[in-house]
Amino acid sequence: MSEVIGARRAARLQRMDGIIGPPLCAVLDTLDRLNPFRPHPPADSKPRTIAFVKLGEQGSTVLAIPAIQEAVARVGRENVYFVVFAENRKILDVLGLLPAENVVEIHTASVPAFFRTAVAAVMRLRGIPLDAVIDLDFFARSSAILSRLSGAKWRVGLHAYFGEGPYRGNLMTHRPRYNPHVHTSRLFYSLVKALDQPPESFPAWPDPGPQPPLPRLAVADSVMEAMRDRIRAELGDATVPPLVLMNANCSDMIPLRRWESARFVELARLVLKEYPGSAVAFTGAPVERDQAEALAREVGSPRCICLAGRTTLDELFALYSHAKILVTNDSGPAHFASLTPAAVIALFGPETPALFGPLSAGSVALTAGLPCSPCVSAQNNRLSSCKNNLCMQAITVERVMEEVRKRLPAGRGVEK
Repeated sequence: MSEVIGARRAARLQRMDGIIGPPLCAVLDTLDRLNPFRPHPPADSKPRTIAFVKLGEQGSTVLAIPAIQEAVARVGRENVYFVVFAENRKILDVLGLLPAENVVEIHTASVPAFFRTAVAAVMRLRGIPLDAVIDLDFFARSSAILSRLSGAKWRVGLHAYFGEGPYRGNLMTHRPRYNPHVHTSRLFYSLVKALDQPPESFPAWPDPGPQPPLPRLAVADSVMEAMRDRIRAELGDATVPPLVLMNANCSDMIPLRRWESARFVELARLVLKEYPGSAVAFTGAPVERDQAEALAREVGSPRCICLAGRTTLDELFALYSHAKILVTNDSGPAHFASLTPAAVIALFGPETPALFGPLSAGSVALTAGLPCSPCVSAQNNRLSSCKNNLCMQAITVERVMEEVRKRLPAGRGVEK
């Protein structure tokens, strides 16, 4: 699996967004208010080019697939662009929804690199020229600033009415309010549909209608066969048994979302005991490899292997396609696996599955439903004062195992 932005780097970017972002948004907002010639979307025309801004979170990019498909249907694949942190573009390359040259990268390795590539991204967007930009980054100031500087006449992004979210000025022409009761995928899809409404109609806007389901990702036959051979070799088996994957997120950026590692070990042992013909594989990012390998060793079975940090994104999708089930904390892999035949069992606590639950058939999101949960949201910048994730601790191994039993075939069902 590809590297993700490290927790330290992400924290630095969030601090920059919180310190530098508000005054920059205020300055741009003031300039707009004073400028009688500021661009407005023409009432009698439609955008011919559309760009999405979704800088972080590859999992959320998966949830944006219906929105991207809608934009492609409107203006054509070659006229849709996507602005993203360089570390997170790989999911776009794998999905193949847009031409590779239409992905605009911003680098985050250092502060100078961030500002240099952000300026380059703005110049790229202005040079298209760009008609519409859709900000998918909830209440980030950096994405709002990029949207305003892009030169687009149509600018769609969530707006904090009456303090319903962090301040980022009035930089959008179309300002829907954030609805914490609508799944994120549908919210993203609705933002594209918002282009059809006059700017003055918001925050009220009509039902956008049904959105298409997430597609099934096509993995190349050669990659599938190579992964099949790799699973056989790792297990020392001539067949591919029913495979249960576990994504323990050992180095998750939001520690509150972690289910205790010992419970993954206990669950793995229980799966192997009840289904002796099955196998378990731990997955994860390269930075999680050592800890994931320690969990696999602790399970203490030759039927338990670790592939964390040892797959490309293409190979990871092949692994999911061979698996029966993925058990995972609330994280990107839950959405990646939703594009494959694997059933997803996603564990939620600080955030709500009503907004971020996996969308594939046969998948389920488990949450304890404590009165203090969820405690993080787009409206509070996903910050929480909680130091004890009782919401995750309340999800028992037996509760997760119940869902495994519903999805794992009773027989061996090996794949030749």
